Amino acid sequence: MNSMPPPEMQMQYSAGALKDGGKLTVWVTIPEKWHVNANEVTDEFLKPSSIVVKAEGIEFGDVVWPQPIKEYNEALELEILTFRGEFKIEIPVKGIANKYDSLGTEATFHYQACDNSICLAPASKTISLKENSASAKNASVIGSAKKNDSETEVATSTADNENLNANAASAAENSAASAGIIALLFFAFLGGMILNLMPCVLPVLSLKLFSLIKQAGESRGRLLALGGATTAGILCSFWILAAVVAAVKAGGGSAGWGMQFQSAGFIAFMAVILTAFAMSFFGVFEIWLPWSATTKMDEAGHKAGFAGAFFTGALLVLLSTPCSAPFLGTAMGFAFTASTPVLFLFFTAAGIGLALPYMLVSAFPSVLKVFPKPGAWMVKLQKVMGVLLLATVAWLLWIVNEQAGMAGVGLFAVIVTVSIAGSFVVGKFAPPGVAFGREIATLGGSIVVIAVVWFAAIAPQYENAATEHFNARMQEQITADGWYRYSPTLIKEFAKAKRTVFIDATADWCLTCKTNEAAVLNRDEFRRAMDSLGVALVKADWTRETPEVNALLKSMGKSGVPAYAIYPAGDASKQIVLPELLTTNAITEKISSAR
Repeated sequence: MNSMPPPEMQMQYSAGALKDGGKLTVWVTIPEKWHVNANEVTDEFLKPSSIVVKAEGIEFGDVVWPQPIKEYNEALELEILTFRGEFKIEIPVKGIANKYDSLGTEATFHYQACDNSICLAPASKTISLKENSASAKNASVIGSAKKNDSETEVATSTADNENLNANAASAAENSAASAGIIALLFFAFLGGMILNLMPCVLPVLSLKLFSLIKQAGESRGRLLALGGATTAGILCSFWILAAVVAAVKAGGGSAGWGMQFQSAGFIAFMAVILTAFAMSFFGVFEIWLPWSATTKMDEAGHKAGFAGAFFTGALLVLLSTPCSAPFLGTAMGFAFTASTPVLFLFFTAAGIGLALPYMLVSAFPSVLKVFPKPGAWMVKLQKVMGVLLLATVAWLLWIVNEQAGMAGVGLFAVIVTVSIAGSFVVGKFAPPGVAFGREIATLGGSIVVIAVVWFAAIAPQYENAATEHFNARMQEQITADGWYRYSPTLIKEFAKAKRTVFIDATADWCLTCKTNEAAVLNRDEFRRAMDSLGVALVKADWTRETPEVNALLKSMGKSGVPAYAIYPAGDASKQIVLPELLTTNAITEKISSAR
């Protein structure tokens, strides 16, 4: 899937007797619609091409590369240097010993293949002038050498040997790719399941538990149906997110896990929904249906309960995306660069993992016996659930404060207040039992008022405040907590100084990031350990999308935050990507072993 066949290669010494001043020419042909990075790159996460030539008794000089092609890559949002089609690499002969073996010449070409949307992992290919010398090398061309009257050695490939080797390489590559994708799919499933333990999910998780307790006395069949409705809500939300990601990629944009929290409109939508939900739990208003409709729903199997379970599943997904669970970041890092069908496959695996606990509880309801039977205590618990939802709204306002300062919080406070007022209006003018049309009118009117207030008054002012606040932050070379602010130029400076770098890719809306900061990265123990090792601490802020941090995440193979990496001696090409959950000892061990 999305893999480039190995390039075709051929090599030849210059005509005449081999001597100082001669040269070895290597021809490389890249498959159509693909390119490889040139020997120089314009961004640290791109891997440059290189070639290593070995021959007994022959000393080679500096490699002479062809002129690279300059082109603008819309996905990366930067100008890149590439080689396409057929090109040649010349390696001058610098010295020859009395005894040399030109037929044993081997050339290994190291490259990173890319198309217009993805870059693959670095790879290499080796060819040799000596017949059958490459037979032990997987995915390499078996060459034969012929010597003419002028002692010209040419590496060619016999058709039968080439086809045999290509088939073997293709089979091995397909087998390895299949095994790798299966492993990553399992990681997506496991990561989705672990999301249930992430702090983002706790408010909605408590709502779901509350719902299950209320339904503990229902039949197993109904509980299974409700679990299925929750699963359907989870999967539909994941598929909608996958469709949005696919659309963003098709439009040439960059997509990442949790990217919707970079949108003020999405945060406003969640704040309004959660505020209204909390007001409902406090008894301010109640969504009800006419008696006839309720009777029909009861006869059809309490469909209202199914709708609630579906909505809870959808809300679970929307609130889970600020967190990147262990294993999930690695799996989604691949999925976000893969084709659209593979993207949907990975999102489905994560959705099934997230939904699994609810399906298990629905299938085995006896586990709910640890809770007391439904009763008056649940009215009090419902109020507690409302407080938890308002706490989630407060967290959203904290995100707004980090993105746009107190000016942004003031604007969002207006939209939250309007949502609360709308809840009281619905409760006052459309209580259960009045004309059903009145409920429809008050609900519709409240929604229209909220939309007008947001789009006409708040959104334009918020965008200005957020842009001004973000630009001011980006101008600071040192963050408020004493870290260097990430930039590709800064990394190059550390590379010149041979200083090891620890990179923290984070966002203000990422609760897993904040948990790691509180537990590890902001503790004195970690700071002392990094100071003793001479490590530079660099923070890459993804609260609002930037091309530089997008490229950094792609270089780590990650689709979102948190993401952590170590650059030994500042060398980005030797980066060590760390898991989402950290300990000081694990980080120091990685740094020490890389020295």
